[in-house]
Amino acid sequence: MSGGGLFGKLFGRRKPSALQLLQSAHWKCASCDVEHEGMFDIGALAPDHWGDAEQLEPNSALRLDGDFLSEDFCVIDGQHFFVRCVFDIPVHGMPEKFGYGVWSTLSRENFDRYVEGFDDGKYSDMGPWWGWFSNSLKGFPETINQGCWVHPQLGRQRPAISLDNEDHELAKAQQDGISPERLLELYTEYGHAPDVS
Repeated sequence: MSGGGLFGKLFGRRKPSALQLLQSAHWKCASCDVEHEGMFDIGALAPDHWGDAEQLEPNSALRLDGDFLSEDFCVIDGQHFFVRCVFDIPVHGMPEKFGYGVWSTLSRENFDRYVEGFDDGKYSDMGPWWGWFSNSLKGFPETINQGCWVHPQLGRQRPAISLDNEDHELAKAQQDGISPERLLELYTEYGHAPDVS
């Protein structure tokens, strides 16, 4: 074996582990060429039931008749009511959780409760409220229209969400956490693969 080969093995630059990438201050995305900072969340702009139009209106312009989409509220046909939630997943070795920004339906009554407490972050009923998960997530078995629980949060935080079916792979990820390698796989599914060259 040549000395250069052994030296390279002993002292050569190693590719960072998935955990090191997520803990680092910056890593370059091989897909979008953007520099990311450590771990970041992924969000859906709207429920999958929403059409192609992506223009958001301000929350303050909320209309309950017809169609409406803002960062936090969605109404379709004046009959279907959605709120934006956060689905948190622990990542092994990381102090913070990875979050999916997803949407859930709510009954009109619970939607009204949520809107009423939205500005001050205080709710007369802290739930949880029943809903239907309203986004398909890449890298997991189908999640759309899975029964779920919406948990209002104090202090103007988006509601937390959990699946009712605890045997679903996504629910297990929320309960047990995922490896840093699995999170990088999910980033890759969404077009954010790390460049480890």
